[in-house]
Amino acid sequence: MTSKSVRKKKFQDTARKGIYLLPNGLTLCGMFCGFYAIILAVNGNYLFAAWAIVLANIFDGLDGWVARLTHTTTRFGVELDSLSDVVAFGVAPAITMYKWGLAPFNKVGMAVAFLFAACGALRLARFNVQTGTSTSKAFTGLPIPAAATALVSIIIFYHEIGITVPDKSVLYPVLTTIIALFMVSTLRFHGLKEIDFREKKPFWVLILFVFILFAMATEPSYSIFVFAMIYLLWGVIENTILLLRRRTVQSAEAPAALPNEAGDADHKNI
Repeated sequence: MTSKSVRKKKFQDTARKGIYLLPNGLTLCGMFCGFYAIILAVNGNYLFAAWAIVLANIFDGLDGWVARLTHTTTRFGVELDSLSDVVAFGVAPAITMYKWGLAPFNKVGMAVAFLFAACGALRLARFNVQTGTSTSKAFTGLPIPAAATALVSIIIFYHEIGITVPDKSVLYPVLTTIIALFMVSTLRFHGLKEIDFREKKPFWVLILFVFILFAMATEPSYSIFVFAMIYLLWGVIENTILLLRRRTVQSAEAPAALPNEAGDADHKNI
């Protein structure tokens, strides 16, 4: 092997290692955003803490996308991503919401904040166990990045509209509890991974995508809150419709089974 070939091989090995480090580096950037959000919240900078968590969500989406694009998905990266999510989307939003709106409730507020962090950890544990065992691309339970974004979007929205809210509003623990329980529920929520961008899409999908980008670029504070609430409500509405359909099918099948059961009973009596 010539010296030129050796140098080329070393360069390829170095480049390959760099590619493997890229998604993990993005994951650590997301973890840092969560850590920084905690520091900001402790110092009373709740709005910037909320935006740091939103930024962590962007890094969380990028690391998985880069890993799939470069074929560098590893078990190590999956575990690191879960640990990062606990910090950025479990602990950080829980502390931020506690300092912003739950602290006046004392022990109850602390319990609600811990409930959010605990449900986030349980959601991640269930996701890791179910990975590769389910054929559905939909999420079982609200994904923790979406839950964190929905929670901190409340803070961003209130700061943006400038409305004076009572220091001790029961709305804060109620919303935090609902979002936390959504994570450990069996409700079905959709994600971007269900969309195959290589396939042709209807024209309205492009229009919707452009509208979302325009809204996020022009009015990010309002858009994040509105889109987060729509995502939650859509999940509840869709699951309610599925439940009603399932009950309708079951009720339609039940009468059909009655004649057979009656015939079996008559046969036994004979």
